[in-house]
Amino acid sequence: MSDFYPLQHFQHFHFLRPMCLLALPPLLLLVWWLARRRAGQGDWSAVIDAELLAALRLDEGKGTGAGQWRPWPWLAWAWTIAVLALAGPSWEQDRAPAFRAPAAWVIVLDLSPSMAAADLQPSRVARARYAVDDLLAAARDARVGMVAFSDEAYTVTPLTQDAATVRALLPSLSPEMMPTPGDHLAPALEQAGKLLAGAAAKDKRIIVLTDGFDDAATAMASAAALKTHGVAISVVGVGSDGGAPMRDGAGRFERDDKGQPVMARLDADTLRQLATAGGGSYAGLAGLPALVSSLQVSEAVPGDAQAARGIEVDRWSDAGAYLLPLLLVLAAPLARRRWL
Repeated sequence: MSDFYPLQHFQHFHFLRPMCLLALPPLLLLVWWLARRRAGQGDWSAVIDAELLAALRLDEGKGTGAGQWRPWPWLAWAWTIAVLALAGPSWEQDRAPAFRAPAAWVIVLDLSPSMAAADLQPSRVARARYAVDDLLAAARDARVGMVAFSDEAYTVTPLTQDAATVRALLPSLSPEMMPTPGDHLAPALEQAGKLLAGAAAKDKRIIVLTDGFDDAATAMASAAALKTHGVAISVVGVGSDGGAPMRDGAGRFERDDKGQPVMARLDADTLRQLATAGGGSYAGLAGLPALVSSLQVSEAVPGDAQAARGIEVDRWSDAGAYLLPLLLVLAAPLARRRWL
């Protein structure tokens, strides 16, 4: 049986791109039509006597071969070989590195006025920026983007593997830079979903850093919709249960109708509900390391891997390139003068 080992390979013969073979019949029909058309243009037998016509065909009479040899068989064979090469004939496998599309994370940062509260030192937004820096350090080869929101959502950076660029923008992110105050999370989730829609990754995640939001119903609906599209939403709560007095744009404490200071408190229950609706997990700032570890584990799922790490897979080799020398041999006579 070892003498027939090469034949055993051809038992697995197939084409990698078989749809290319559909081009073969039209091309052969085109060759046939061109041959008939050229023959019709050169047929003088209807108007010239046969004896005289033979004498007028000087090239045939001199034996140059232009009358006996025609380009159409050569053209048909050349096109046939070209189509077979494009179809990718294959009968054996080789080893190749495994690849995966990198994970894609979008960090959604709350820049509403309550994030300026100082119940966490030096402020909630400063601690949130530290948390974002930890997430960027843990991203490894994941592509990371960022969206900030208050009344509206704004893309800070699109998806990128250049974490240093995202990190360089962190110091400038604060509630004071937002054009209008507000606390609407749903538009930010929709914006993050748009960034992830074009990402070629199986692991798509949104990490929200917030102390709460005032559009709970629409935010929960947006999170559930993203979950159905394969996007998991994790939430990091920023703030303390006791909260801190909120300040207005002039730096004064805000007061309610009774003259009492308006407190900015962490709405942990709503944030947990958001994480559940989005298929992710919730953590406070103290639990951020555990959340980061879970994100890294999901990022390193085998089979979705980027550049290999020593993993190889079998793939069918494309033998179409071996037909190219034969194609050149067949195409060379087509340069014969007066053939085409």
